Amino acid sequence: MNLKILVAEDEPDVLSLLASNLRTGGFEVIETIDGPSALKAVRAHSPHLVLLDLMLPGMPGLEVCRTLKADPVAARIPVIIVTAKAEEVDRIVGLELGADDYITKPFSPRELVLRVRNVLRRSAKPGGAEDFLVVGDIVVDRARLYVTIAGQPVDFTVTELKLLCVLMERCGRVQSRDTLLNDVWGYDSIIDTRTVDTHIRRLRDKLGASADRIETVRGFGYRISE
Repeated sequence: MNLKILVAEDEPDVLSLLASNLRTGGFEVIETIDGPSALKAVRAHSPHLVLLDLMLPGMPGLEVCRTLKADPVAARIPVIIVTAKAEEVDRIVGLELGADDYITKPFSPRELVLRVRNVLRRSAKPGGAEDFLVVGDIVVDRARLYVTIAGQPVDFTVTELKLLCVLMERCGRVQSRDTLLNDVWGYDSIIDTRTVDTHIRRLRDKLGASADRIETVRGFGYRISE
């Protein structure tokens, strides 16, 4: 079965370009042209990933993203924002709402398909002997994509969970921002490393009393400690 990608884009030429390249890449594409229809299509089709324009009629893309991430079922569907709004504040807000990646127009179709594949790979269900990771009060059941902190369940996006797992797997070892970008996002150091900082801040917010376990090593990166 081909993986389903939902594209929410109101510009016909851009929608056609996105859909064509994704279909060439082997994906099934669901096309929507406004915010409300995008939400309806997500609930009806359960896509594997959403490509979301910010400036949608009916409901802005950021509001669509916020609504998806607040839904217990839809929250785990990865979201890539595709937009002409290149200002840093828009990118940061999108990432803080739970988006997994951010691509500005104009974009390379090949790069977009590559990023889609990278995000889908990160969202794949992990397995293996080390399905449980434990650091202090933080317990991750990777087989079920389930996290508890001091016994209480906490929801994480796919990217947040992947980042947390990488830090917990390497407990006590400092991870540079470039290393985290490569191992979590699949990108090299040319990508803005502030993406890592944004996700670390979101991790700390969700970890609550355990947030101090993620330590900042100034000028280098982060580590999680016992």
